[in-house]
Amino acid sequence: MHLDKLDTRILKELQHNGRITNLELADKIGLSPTPCARRVKQMEDAGIIDRSVTLLNASKLDLKLTALIQISMDRHTPDRFEVFEAKVRGYPEVIECLLITGQTGDYQLKVMVPDMEYYQEFLLNKITRIAGVTGVHSSFMLREIINTTELPLGHIQSQ
Repeated sequence: MHLDKLDTRILKELQHNGRITNLELADKIGLSPTPCARRVKQMEDAGIIDRSVTLLNASKLDLKLTALIQISMDRHTPDRFEVFEAKVRGYPEVIECLLITGQTGDYQLKVMVPDMEYYQEFLLNKITRIAGVTGVHSSFMLREIINTTELPLGHIQSQ
């Protein structure tokens, strides 16, 4: 699907406020509501708009500790990776899991927990018990400088 300037403006607005009504969105980008809704639907059907979510405030929910964990695996085989990935998908504390290169680890996890005691329990009773995990290196977030879910769209060539 080719995106034009109006599509890009729609995406920027939806990324900024996913709860905006179609009427408000149409008004902001200068379209009438029906064509605006049609464009949004087309982008949903094309998979450009993946899903809509509500972002929660972790601190207000007592999730005060964020850990970045690099995981090393004993073997680089599809079955080892499948087992690891299936396990971490089942842990709600893991909010991001990346298969990485260029580091000593194979995976990087972003984990949110209430405190260090919870983290220790999580690490020792869940992560280190996954078959194939041979190394764990944890770093902890001191302060969040940027936290956004908005993707950069300036590279899209509009007509």
